[in-house]
Amino acid sequence: MSGSELRSGPRSTIPPLESAVESSGDVGKQAKAITPVFEKLDIEHALVDDDPRNWSPARKWVVLVIISAASMVAGLSANIQNPANQNIEQDLHASPSEISWSLSCFILVQGNFPLLWSAISEIKGRKIVYLLSFGIFAIGSTVVAVSHSIGLLIGMRIMQAVGSSAVITIGAGTLADIFDPAERGTKFGLFYGAPLLGPSIGAILGGGLTQAFGWRAVFWFLVIIAGLNFLSFLFLFKDTFRRERSSTYQTVLKRRTAERALKSHSGSQLTVINAAAGVEAPPLKVIKLSLRDVNPFPPIWLILRRKNNVAILFSSCLLFSFSFSITYTCARTLASTYGYDPLTTGLVLLSFGIGSIVGSVLGGRWSDKKFVQLRAANDGESVPEMRLRSTTVAMWFLPPSVVGYAWVCEQHVNVAAVCVMLFLAGFFSLWIYSSTLAYIVDANVGRSSTAVATNSAFRGLAAFVAAEVAIPLQDSIGDGGMYTLWAGLLLISELLILLVLWKGAKWREEVVAQETERATR
Repeated sequence: MSGSELRSGPRSTIPPLESAVESSGDVGKQAKAITPVFEKLDIEHALVDDDPRNWSPARKWVVLVIISAASMVAGLSANIQNPANQNIEQDLHASPSEISWSLSCFILVQGNFPLLWSAISEIKGRKIVYLLSFGIFAIGSTVVAVSHSIGLLIGMRIMQAVGSSAVITIGAGTLADIFDPAERGTKFGLFYGAPLLGPSIGAILGGGLTQAFGWRAVFWFLVIIAGLNFLSFLFLFKDTFRRERSSTYQTVLKRRTAERALKSHSGSQLTVINAAAGVEAPPLKVIKLSLRDVNPFPPIWLILRRKNNVAILFSSCLLFSFSFSITYTCARTLASTYGYDPLTTGLVLLSFGIGSIVGSVLGGRWSDKKFVQLRAANDGESVPEMRLRSTTVAMWFLPPSVVGYAWVCEQHVNVAAVCVMLFLAGFFSLWIYSSTLAYIVDANVGRSSTAVATNSAFRGLAAFVAAEVAIPLQDSIGDGGMYTLWAGLLLISELLILLVLWKGAKWREEVVAQETERATR
């Protein structure tokens, strides 16, 4: 039972529905003592109007397709510039280091800004965040397309990163809104497979557009993509957010309700009604929460104070930064060693993208299957760690696949071998990665968007470091040494997952006990 499943208050727990305050009587009457009672509440299944979990399969699939298509923009926008870098250098009289900064800053901001998007979405809902973020992305892309200085380009690339960063984090929360845990592995596999086609497709599109129309066409293309996504969310997407199921919203609401109650009922006893338990609450004036109530840091601390979260976040960020590094350096190897143009390079990198999406989808389906089997064997009771059992089958093959890629590149063998190893590395890394993301959601009930945003920050920082050290490492120890080192880091990632399998449940229970103790004070 997670800490978000427990609340305290007179007569019952604070419900995952909007709290109501009931006066115990006239100020002059003697109020009876009320003893706090604690009960287990599943905030994910709190009663709500128009429950997204009860939507038709067709509507759920529409949401999944819209979210997955939008999530591809994150990977696409990060990599589509690469084939045009030389043209940008010449046209804007930029240095290679300035071009590198435009890429590194993009990744850093894209990874960390979701912390704010997540906090906003837990107060104002998902749809407004999607519309605002794609509006920002469209503006940034337009200004980049007409820019005539590298400084303006870097600044607007950062603006693009802000706009493209929301969907990866909020998208995971959206899927958690509409799918039960037993379904999430497959759906998260589809969702996280889509962005991984971005680097491969980005190289193909960027190369083709640059060769045909010049580098500015790349960013006009992104303007069109942003517009299409904006219209999709405006007309086809129905908000899945329900504040009754948001732990972040309920925490802020509880504080604001208490503040109002102290002002309105000074001297009288207050009783918190558990609407989720079937007690009808008396009407209360609507408490509107504003952006002033949005503070992303306390929810992040609630995520990071759990050891199981920290371990899985480090594991996840290593897996993600590996995927970023291999597409970044492989493009350079194919251009310098094999003499490929940007379009051909993109076609080769497509093997990694295909392997990634196949591994993500199949790994997600296997994750769901194992989760259901383990839950049935445990008398219908489930714990989030069951989700990670499905990763063990891929752990045997990921490091050898990465070592194989390292040395086929180092020895400059036929490109067919490079394609095979890229496919295998993508397949096994995403088989594991998709389950770690599903676990992060399952293990943080009521805080899914915040948990995924924290994961995004971890992987953004890791990818930034990977981008900065990739070329120096490749130049000094070659692909063979560099990706043998990566195989070792991925082994550490796997060991962290095994550690969570072993200790994760105990760590979570300890935190729940601490939260319960604080709630009784």
